[in-house]
Amino acid sequence: MERLRDPHTGCPWDTKQNFASLVAFTLEETYEVIDAIEREDYQHLREELGDLLFQVIFYSQLGAEQELFDFQAIVNELTHKLITRHPHVFPQGNLASERQSSEPLDEQQLKSSWEDLKQQDRNNKGVTGRLADVPFALPALSRSTKLQKRASRHGFDWTDISQVVDKLDEELLELKEALGLNEKELIEEELGDLVFACVNFARFAGLDAESVLRKANQKFERRFVMMEQQASSEKVDFDALSTAEKNRLWEFVKGKEKE
Repeated sequence: MERLRDPHTGCPWDTKQNFASLVAFTLEETYEVIDAIEREDYQHLREELGDLLFQVIFYSQLGAEQELFDFQAIVNELTHKLITRHPHVFPQGNLASERQSSEPLDEQQLKSSWEDLKQQDRNNKGVTGRLADVPFALPALSRSTKLQKRASRHGFDWTDISQVVDKLDEELLELKEALGLNEKELIEEELGDLVFACVNFARFAGLDAESVLRKANQKFERRFVMMEQQASSEKVDFDALSTAEKNRLWEFVKGKEKE
C-alpha cells in the first residue's frame, strides 16, 4: 500500500485518493461480499473479502500518512473492544483470562449485556441522545431497524406483532387518503410511514428488512427474466405485448416456479 501511494513511483489513481473518495468503493465492495454470501459463492467470496480488506488497508495507510492512526492501531482497538464487550469469555479483561464454567450462557442476558456495554461506550464518547449515533449513511431500511431497536431498548415499542399489523392497516389507509387528496408531499410522507411500519413488522417477525427486500428484488428479477425467455420461446416481441399479455406471462412463470 505504501508503494501504491508513493508520490513519485506509485499508482496515479491510488495517490489521488482520500478518505471521502474511497467511500463509494467501500460501499460497493461491502455489497459484493453480501452478494457472494447470499449466492453461496464461497470461492468468489474469498476474493470479495480480499477487496473489502483492501479498503481497510487503504484507509489505514491514509491515516498513517496524516499521523492519525495505522493498521496496527486499528487492530489493537478492535481487540480491546472485543475483549471488553465479551466479559463472559474474558472475565479478567485480557486475552489470557478464561471462563471457568462450562455451563451454557443465556443468549438474552448476553444480548442485554452487550447493549449495556455499547451504551457505556456511547456515554464515554459523550453521546447523550439515545438515537444520536445511529449512522445516517446506513441504507434506509437498515437505519430504520436500528432506530426501532434502540427505541425499543428504551421502552418505546409495540408489545406484540398484532399491534404492528394494525399499524400497517392504519398507515395504508392514510396513504389511500393522501392519494385521494393528490398531494405529493403528503403521499411521500404517508408512504414513508407505511414502509417504516413494514420494517417494524419484519423486526417483530425476526426478519431483517434489508434482506427481505433484497430477496424480493431477486425474485422479481428472476421471474422477469423467465418472462423474457418465455416470450422468446413463443417467438413474440416482449415489448410489443399488451399489459394483459405480459400479465399472462407473469402468471405463467409464477406457476412454473411452483411445479
